[in-house]
Amino acid sequence: MALFTLGAFCITLIGCIFLKFSIVYALLIGFCIFCAYGLWAGYSFRSLMKMAFSGIITVRVILIMFVLIGMMTALWRASGTIPIIIYYSSKLVQPSILILVVFLLNCLVSLLMGTAFGTAATMGVITMAIANTMGLNPVLVGGAVVSGVFFGDRCSPISTSALLVATITHTNIFDNIKRMFRTAAVPFILSCVAYYLMGYFGSPTETHAASIDIKGLFSASFNLHWVALLPAIAIFLLSIFRVKVRMSMSISIVIAIFVCIFLQGIDIAAMPRLMFWGFYATDAELAKMLNGGGVISMVRTMAIICISSSYAGIFKGVNLLASLKGIVEALSQRITPFGGLICTSIFTSMIACNQTLAILLTHQLYDKNNNQEFAIDLENTVVLIAALIPWSIAAGVPLATVGAPASALLAACFLYIVPIYIFIVKLVKRKE
Repeated sequence: MALFTLGAFCITLIGCIFLKFSIVYALLIGFCIFCAYGLWAGYSFRSLMKMAFSGIITVRVILIMFVLIGMMTALWRASGTIPIIIYYSSKLVQPSILILVVFLLNCLVSLLMGTAFGTAATMGVITMAIANTMGLNPVLVGGAVVSGVFFGDRCSPISTSALLVATITHTNIFDNIKRMFRTAAVPFILSCVAYYLMGYFGSPTETHAASIDIKGLFSASFNLHWVALLPAIAIFLLSIFRVKVRMSMSISIVIAIFVCIFLQGIDIAAMPRLMFWGFYATDAELAKMLNGGGVISMVRTMAIICISSSYAGIFKGVNLLASLKGIVEALSQRITPFGGLICTSIFTSMIACNQTLAILLTHQLYDKNNNQEFAIDLENTVVLIAALIPWSIAAGVPLATVGAPASALLAACFLYIVPIYIFIVKLVKRKE
C-alpha cells in the first residue's frame, strides 16, 4: 500500500507537469493522498495534523530566513548593489574565454545572493544576452550559467538549501560551508578547465562586440558608487566572523535601506512596499534583468517548503518509507553508502520535481545519519542532482529565465562532476 501511495503521488506530479499546473497544486493533492494513507493505516486525522505540523516546525527558522531573503534581494536591487556587481563583472567578458567567465561570474553572484533563481534572473540573463550577441552556443553557455548559479546555491551562507540541510541534520552551516568548499575544490577546477576548453574550441571564428550598454542602462537609474557594494560586503565580512546568518542578513538589510535612501534617493516611505512587493524598474530593458525580490517573491517557495516539510512529519509518523529504506540500505551496502545516496537522490529528485522535497525525502530515507559528514554528502548529491532533472523546477526555472534549451543541462559540468568525483574518492578510500 505504501508503494501504491507513493506511485499515486508520482502520477499526480507528472500530471501537473504535463498540464503545466503549479507544483503547489500537486503538493497539496499529495498531502491529501498521504493523509488518506495515514487514515487507512489507523491514525486519526488529529494525529496526522500533529505529524504534519511537527514537520513544519523543524523548518520554522528557514521560513523566517525566506522573509529576510525576500526583503534583502529587493533592497539589493534598489540600492544598486546587484547593478554595480553586474556592471564591474561584465567588464571581464572576452569572447575567447566567455564561457569560463560566464561560469565564474554566476558563481560569484550566486555566492552573494544565495539563490540560483535570483542569480539566473540577474547575472544569468546578462551573460546569456552578451553570449548571444557574440554568437556562442546557447547549450554551452546555458550549462555554464546553471553550474554557476547552483555553485552558490549549494554553499552560500544565505542559501536556502544550505540552511535547510543544516537545519534538518542539526549541523552548523559555517562548518558545513568550509567542508563544502574543500570537497568542491577539485570539481570546481575541473569545471573551469572544461568551460575554458568549450570556449576555446566552441567559440565562432568571427564575433562582434556585445552591443549591450550595461553602464548606460544602469547609470540612468542608479548611482553606481562603490558605497552600493556595502550591503554585500557586510554579508561576507560578517560570515567570516561567523555571525549568525539571520543577524548578518538583518544588518545587510539595514545598510541597504540607508543606501537606498541616501545614495539612490528613494523615499523612506517607499521602503515597506519595496521590501514586501519587490523592486520594479520603469525601464523595460532594466526590468527584464532586475525586477523581483520582496517577501511576496518567496511566498510560493515558502508554501512548497511548508507542504514538503509536512510530508516529512507524516512520513516519519506513519513510517511510510519503511519499505524503501530496506532497498536503500541494500543498495548502499552494494555500491557504497555514497553511491546509494546518489541513486536515492536521483530517484527522489525525479519524483519530487523540486529541490526542497527531494532533500527532505532523501533525508527521511537516511534518518539515522544526522551528522556533518551526512550533511556534506547531501550537499554533494541531492542538492545538485535535483538541478539535473529536466522536469524539476530546480532546472526548469533557471533555463527558462536565461532562455537556454533543456539540453544545456548536459553542459552543467559542476553539477555532475561533484558527485562523481566524491564517489570515486570514497570508493578509493574504501578499497584502501
